[in-house]
Amino acid sequence: MDPDSALDMIADLLERDLSPGYRVRAFRNAAQVTRELGHDEICRRSSTGTLQEISGIGDKTAKVIDEAIAGRVPDYLNRLLSEPALTPATSESARILAALRGDCHCHTEASDGSASVLTMAQAARRIGHAWLAITDHSPVLEVANGLDTERLRAQLHEVHAANEELAPFTVLSGCEVDILEDGSLDHPDEVLAGLDVVVASVHSRFRQDRDTMTRRLVTALMNPHVDILGHPTGQMTRGSYTRPPYEFDHEMVFAAAAHLGKAIEINARPERRDPSVELLEIARDSGALVSINADAHAWFQLDWQVLGCDLAAEAGIDTEHIVNTWDAGTLLAWTASHAD
Repeated sequence: MDPDSALDMIADLLERDLSPGYRVRAFRNAAQVTRELGHDEICRRSSTGTLQEISGIGDKTAKVIDEAIAGRVPDYLNRLLSEPALTPATSESARILAALRGDCHCHTEASDGSASVLTMAQAARRIGHAWLAITDHSPVLEVANGLDTERLRAQLHEVHAANEELAPFTVLSGCEVDILEDGSLDHPDEVLAGLDVVVASVHSRFRQDRDTMTRRLVTALMNPHVDILGHPTGQMTRGSYTRPPYEFDHEMVFAAAAHLGKAIEINARPERRDPSVELLEIARDSGALVSINADAHAWFQLDWQVLGCDLAAEAGIDTEHIVNTWDAGTLLAWTASHAD
């Protein structure tokens, strides 16, 4: 194993387990330093015991490098690999997690993720899922390298290839399409109609007044190609960038989703965990379906789905109302029904 690969994998696993940011950065920075110096120089430094003289290399990262160069899986990496990922908070959360068959919302390197379609699907299969929807961003979200129509259609070939390699595991085509200011969507209907799963989300104009935002969300849900309302309040609760939930009529929006047979997302990303338990109880009482999604931007983030299971359990969401508990065929029949 290359030292930089070992350091990167440790950083991945630390991030998966929600370790402090400074610890993740220490291993990411060390990996970058080893790449920049090159294999020969890193080997020379290791043999002379001078790794820690390099800025960005400390005691722990130097030990990882030494062990990797010696042809061993580093002890630090072995320990992280042997530890369980995030665990459910309650027995009910564990029951919901065990019932999940897939994830309806993830990103790849085509937009703002870090892995290929195949890598994401392989990771989903490793954690016991039967299917995974690939939902990269739409073009208006330039900061996330959103896919225009041409790039989205090109991705369908990658999805097809992954399906051929991983069958019977199923990779579903999809998109996280932006809900524009007036409730219209950032892809034409004829493009969305060719996808298996469409998650519609707000990524702009968060300060619209309550009535305007309510109309915006209901209008989006009424689009026959939309299946799931993504991170429905837009809140960001941790990290360097926080944002309060935007205002809308929760009862009206969730009732509209229930009436239309659409799902409300429980976005399990640790900085989102959106919506709150209180709002999930309103969604539950409205009869709306729910989709628990990791919104993963890297393979190791798929494990974050457990945080959404914790929210669902606390809000008393029944598994039969969680679309991720369905097999791929049932899910596809549900999404196709919205265009009838």
